Amino acid sequence: MRISFLLLAASLCASVLLLAPASEGCGPGRGYGKRRLPKKLIPLAYKQFSPNVAEKTLGASGRPEGKITRNSERFKELTPNYNTDIIFKDEEDTGADRLMTQRCKDKLNSLAISVMNMWPGVKLRVTEGWDEDGHHSIDSLHYEGRAVDITTSDKDKNKYAMLARLAVEAGFDWVYYESKAHVHCSVKSEHSVAAKTGGCFPGDAQVTIEGGRIKQMRDLLPGDRVLASSSTDVHAPLLYSPVVSFLDRQPNATRTFYVIGTDGGHNITLTAAHLIFVTECPSRLTGSGSIWQRRGHEAGMRTVFASEVQPGQCVFTSSGRSKSDPRLSVVTFVEEQTSTGLYAPLTQHGSIVVNSVLASCYAAVDSHYLSHWVLAPLRLIYRITGQSQVQNDGLHWYPWILQRLGKVLLGTEHFHP
Repeated sequence: MRISFLLLAASLCASVLLLAPASEGCGPGRGYGKRRLPKKLIPLAYKQFSPNVAEKTLGASGRPEGKITRNSERFKELTPNYNTDIIFKDEEDTGADRLMTQRCKDKLNSLAISVMNMWPGVKLRVTEGWDEDGHHSIDSLHYEGRAVDITTSDKDKNKYAMLARLAVEAGFDWVYYESKAHVHCSVKSEHSVAAKTGGCFPGDAQVTIEGGRIKQMRDLLPGDRVLASSSTDVHAPLLYSPVVSFLDRQPNATRTFYVIGTDGGHNITLTAAHLIFVTECPSRLTGSGSIWQRRGHEAGMRTVFASEVQPGQCVFTSSGRSKSDPRLSVVTFVEEQTSTGLYAPLTQHGSIVVNSVLASCYAAVDSHYLSHWVLAPLRLIYRITGQSQVQNDGLHWYPWILQRLGKVLLGTEHFHP
């Protein structure tokens, strides 16, 4: 009973903490208790795309997975969209423009509402959806039902720049003001980790437990002490931190992960929405050239989603010893890999060294510090009772509640897309 009361009280504290950094970090004019002002929407410029990377890269809609035909096994991945608030051109008269992946359908339906709110009496219009006739380039996402070309029902070209911005806000993974005649939008694959899961490590990821022994993530247990940073600002030496619980644990789930490789030979594998510590690399190398000799605490550290890491940035790496400073290694590549198992351990210090690379224990929200504060109740219970939190496989109920509360209080712009 006492533990339940403490957890309830701590949860209420977490809700208060969730509000404070949001007000603090949103710029001038948003003091405590003030109502959030509507977000100013800036139309896209002609030929501009968002995000500012190529469509078929990891940071946007991702690579093509192959053309879908009516006779292929993957045709069942496409679902028809009969939303009456959307006009489908369907010039082929086959219903092809209505067929799309569920993710594309969800974003399109969301955009349809935004269009009607922006321009009363005007509807969203789809001129191209799934393509089965070969009208696009060989690797076009139209062949997979992952792309649509859109206009407004009144065909007012003066609206298309703002239409593109509304598509970005609706959650399309890549939006391109491609032509004066339409806006092109696309989404990640249904198999993509960014569309399917939050933040985790695969089962074969390795951690260092107290005593220097290596242990795979699938074998890690609450109560184990793993190598981590001794402070949430990762400026202090490494130490062994107890695993309090698992925020997510799905041993049999198969997902696509991001593999981030370094010139020091350390490769960390984690999901797109997981946070990792990065910094801009110092201007010169010393020593062997594979590891920056400049210490991590001398550089400007920040956390980013794994899907945002770029070659040429630096991550914090470990020599495998506790009582040592994290060092910097240069990111040399970012690739995709399919692996089995989803594991998100929570340590007392909020960080963990995986495959010799320092990562946050948190995901989904774009701030490690905010996540660390609102997860304080779970760590508090461990500190008071000395007992780790054991739960069934799946997403832990506490972060599940926080994510939904956070989207109401913070808005979706602070969450991984």
